Amino acid sequence: PCRLRRPAARNLHRKAAGIDKGSPKPNRDKVGKVSKAQLVQIATVKMKDLNAYDMDMAVRMIEGTARSMGLEVVA
Repeated sequence: PCRLRRPAARNLHRKAAGIDKGSPKPNRDKVGKVSKAQLVQIATVKMKDLNAYDMDMAVRMIEGTARSMGLEVVA
């Protein structure tokens, strides 16, 4: 049986931030911003694919993906 997965988190981040691609140097060059509310939306979509017990942990995982792409997380 084939299991359908949700879109990749990086694609959802790019759509939320309105960027074409992530930063080649994420610690130095920030390419966009995402809000906590957008992270919660992405985590809600990806919850079944993530290895997280609760929503708080899922949001933290999604936040880490955003940082590794060079996105700044704003409140």
